[in-house]
Amino acid sequence: MKIAVLTGGGDCPGLNAVIRAVVRRGEQHGLEVMGVREGWRGLMDPAAARSPQPGTRPAASSISAAPSSAPSRTNPFKKPGGPEMVIRT
Repeated sequence: MKIAVLTGGGDCPGLNAVIRAVVRRGEQHGLEVMGVREGWRGLMDPAAARSPQPGTRPAASSISAAPSSAPSRTNPFKKPGGPEMVIRT
């Protein structure tokens, strides 16, 4: 099974630790965890956001050292065909 992790942007203390935990626990249960950059925009326009990307322990471990990306407040329900684009991706 494949799952995706995305955030809505904005400051959230502890979020990087939560993302690492999701990747690690997912691997323990045989899940393929995908990281989605730029929130919902990453699922609506994967080429622009380089999303989704496979999540692995090394990638998840370095997440706290990586600079955060610009938050995206994209709402797929406010764009024509938005939910369908998310499902296709």
